[in-house]
Amino acid sequence: MPPIDLYYWPTPNGWKISIALEEMNLPYQVTLIDIGAGDQFAPEFLKIAPNNRMPAIVDHDGPEGQAISIFESGAILQYLARKTNQFYGETDRDRIAVDQWLMWQMSGVGPMAGQAHHFLKYAPSLTPAQDLPYAKDRYRKEVERLYGVLDKQLSQNTYVAGEFYSIADMAIWPWASLWEGQQQTLDDKPNLSRWLEAVGSRPAVVAGRGIAAEKRSNLQADKNAQNILFKR
Repeated sequence: MPPIDLYYWPTPNGWKISIALEEMNLPYQVTLIDIGAGDQFAPEFLKIAPNNRMPAIVDHDGPEGQAISIFESGAILQYLARKTNQFYGETDRDRIAVDQWLMWQMSGVGPMAGQAHHFLKYAPSLTPAQDLPYAKDRYRKEVERLYGVLDKQLSQNTYVAGEFYSIADMAIWPWASLWEGQQQTLDDKPNLSRWLEAVGSRPAVVAGRGIAAEKRSNLQADKNAQNILFKR
């Protein structure tokens, strides 16, 4: 099987796919897309990911044996789970549960936690500074609400979609693992805390999150990256 091309940068969305590829034991090769340098706007990358966002993949052994490119992390996770018949449950009910929690991450945790990071960490460091109490409080509270929903779900299930580990866990964990930067607490969320530790200790999760970890930059201090990411 030819390796899958992974277009990646060490962010929560990038980690979703590197973790999945490690968990599924699929061969892959990484092309780094330095989002702080503007690589995501390169014409050759836009042919694969027209929304100028990573991650993206090219599977040279796609449907009918033909190469296929896929963007959007949720779509990539669903594709890889179907391709390998792994981490998607065993029944139609399992797959429905996985899909709904995957969509919950894509529409809720990812965007809201991303906004929390932006307004709590990055906006105050812009020039001029954008220290906006309303925005900070709004997104901090919405992430708190979402993690409360997740903690309740995990009080009734070992993993997010049930008693089986799935692509829904792979999608949610990278964002939830950054709870401190979102100014959250786990003191009142014991089930979320338990799950974060269990998933985070999986060898494939450690390996996937570790890819190009040294490339993660301090956006509070990188004015060039701020200009590319936040003002373009």
